[in-house]
Amino acid sequence: MPAPIVSIASHDAFFDRIKAFCGQAFTGEVSLDTGGNDSFNDKQLIMHVRKCDERELQIPFHIGKNASRTWIITKTGSGLSLKHDHRHRDGSHDVQTMYGGHTLDAGWPEVQSFPADQYSKELFVKQGIPQSADNTWQMFIYPNRFSYRMVRQGREFRVDFDLTKPITPPKAPWGYQD
Repeated sequence: MPAPIVSIASHDAFFDRIKAFCGQAFTGEVSLDTGGNDSFNDKQLIMHVRKCDERELQIPFHIGKNASRTWIITKTGSGLSLKHDHRHRDGSHDVQTMYGGHTLDAGWPEVQSFPADQYSKELFVKQGIPQSADNTWQMFIYPNRFSYRMVRQGREFRVDFDLTKPITPPKAPWGYQD
């Protein structure tokens, strides 16, 4: 028998609020980008709360035809983990994959923060982007909006998704099966 999932109320509430949208997909838009990255411009942004169980949520983030990204939120027993699963079109893992962080505090039912974990810091340094070692990712879940935010000194990026207008879910992200 698997070990029981140990969690606290704010983590459970946050997890369950996202899980309530399981199977649904939503369009979003970049609401803030201080880095001037134009790779999201003129592309449809879709989040799909695709797979949900009692321990893990898988949320692909499609950027136009690019289906390389999946956010994975996991209950760990000592909080929540956020990982970014990046894949190539053939399904193989990108060298820069499974980076993310872990909650350090209770957060709120609507907001959780995930400062970069040690694996991520080492990966970013090894990949020549040491500034990313200070990343903190945040997710916000409100009745009408889901937001994904990345912040570090000198950089902030946020995408907001309208939860009032579900769309037809896209195909499985790269490396996953429908």
